[in-house]
Amino acid sequence: QNKATGVYNAWGATTLYLKRRKRCRQMMRFQTEAALILFTQDHLRRYWSPEMIAWQWRREHAGDRLSHGTIYAALRKGLVPHCSRKEHLRRRGRRKYERGATATIKPERILKDRCEEANLRQRIGDWEGDTMYGSMGKGCLLTCVDRKSRYLAAAVLPNKSADTVRKAFRQVLRGHTVRTLTLDNGAEFSMFQAIEQDLGAEIYFCDPRAPWQRGTNENANGLLRFFFPKGTDFLSVTQQALDHVLAIINTRPRKCLGGLSSSDFLRALCCT
Repeated sequence: QNKATGVYNAWGATTLYLKRRKRCRQMMRFQTEAALILFTQDHLRRYWSPEMIAWQWRREHAGDRLSHGTIYAALRKGLVPHCSRKEHLRRRGRRKYERGATATIKPERILKDRCEEANLRQRIGDWEGDTMYGSMGKGCLLTCVDRKSRYLAAAVLPNKSADTVRKAFRQVLRGHTVRTLTLDNGAEFSMFQAIEQDLGAEIYFCDPRAPWQRGTNENANGLLRFFFPKGTDFLSVTQQALDHVLAIINTRPRKCLGGLSSSDFLRALCCT
């Protein structure tokens, strides 16, 4: 009803209703709950994912539901002070994508020959390996991750020659149980027979252009990319700096491990 004329206007009433209805929304938790904001802020600064943070919140606050989607939405709207998707999320707010690989060597063992214990992650010692590059001609990383515990080990390499990679495997996996090692078909692994002798383990190769067959290692490389983006000069990265990053990753809780970190999982396994 028009206040000036006293005449009812259906179109005007509908427009006013829609305008008011749009404003009539429940406030987000991050606009009212200071404890939740501080909790999320603290864990984002430790590079936890929203899913990890939501899981830990529910664990510490029984009966208080929290979705990781709520945390993502709060980050999009800037409701977490001094935290952003670009600085604190693994993919920095961008979508995930993968590239394939090319076959350059002829393996003796392929993935379908790998034993069921390794395929089903029933034991410690089944590793996946890969190399991760920075700027062209500026070195790379050799990364290895245990399929069961998701424990990540890595070393800085000056180049990706087959001999350098062979020596690096001995460094990266020293002191660890190694039963199998799964690699892609990159030329840097052409000395795989010598690597087998060094490690006393069997090496299996994935199909060409099938990085998902080493999904655990691809995921681990993605975690490292947060700290060492594409274009990184690895010749200027020390092993000490890399070990610090590995410690951050290996001490984060993992959903697939029931909330334990990789380090805690291995420690608990050794104690039992």
